[in-house]
Amino acid sequence: MILSEIWIYPVKSLGGIRLTEALTEEKGLRYDRRWMIVDENGLFQTQRFSPEMALIDVALQAGGLKIFSRNNPENYTLVPFEPVSKETISVKVWNDVVDAVTVSDAVDQWLSAELGKTVRLVMMPENTQRKADPRYAMHDENVSFADGFPFLVISQASLDDLNSRLPEPVSMARFRPNFVITGTKPFAEDEWKSITIGNATFEIVKPCARCIMTTINPATAEKGVEPLKTLATYRKINNKILFGQNVVAAAFGIVKAGDEVTVTQ
Repeated sequence: MILSEIWIYPVKSLGGIRLTEALTEEKGLRYDRRWMIVDENGLFQTQRFSPEMALIDVALQAGGLKIFSRNNPENYTLVPFEPVSKETISVKVWNDVVDAVTVSDAVDQWLSAELGKTVRLVMMPENTQRKADPRYAMHDENVSFADGFPFLVISQASLDDLNSRLPEPVSMARFRPNFVITGTKPFAEDEWKSITIGNATFEIVKPCARCIMTTINPATAEKGVEPLKTLATYRKINNKILFGQNVVAAAFGIVKAGDEVTVTQ
């Protein structure tokens, strides 16, 4: 088995970045979902509420992030890794309320104009702790602004199997994984308990329950009924539609595209 793709999503619910290598940390891959857009009350914003977020892309630069409109790349704003603002506010992501640092008025104004509503961009500082679900994360692991767990693994064969059942194929981007693995049978990841990639080790903690965000086409921001409609016919367990596996890090390291993936348990 081979690690074929590595993805990060620095700003929750904005475009992803494909990497050739990445550093694993407790909260996830470095820079993955360390930033989040919130409304005036500090409530997290995603494509579930604002599908047009799918049309805003992110690039890594030497000193920070470049956030830009996919339809007009010359329309962009810059986000330094070290926030200009030092204001700390409370933000809410699902049931968690945590401290975050605002980035800058300029970035807030740019995002507000793009999304047509007043929003702010916040960053999770290193000292902020947000615990993954203790029912599954057995070692008190922290997570960034990702929905629930630091890493998401999906096999290419699982997507290929899904696409063989769909009226029109969908891309892996619908599911926003960190790691895509090739050389397996469909849904082999359901059976794994721990894996090694490069010099990093991971524990598979639970299947990932999928939401309506997967029905938004990341290329157009248009909503549909697939792939959830089809997934529900064969991947629905206890009223949850499962695709991919939530993962925590057991030993940190560097992972590279092309690394061998070994199932250790």
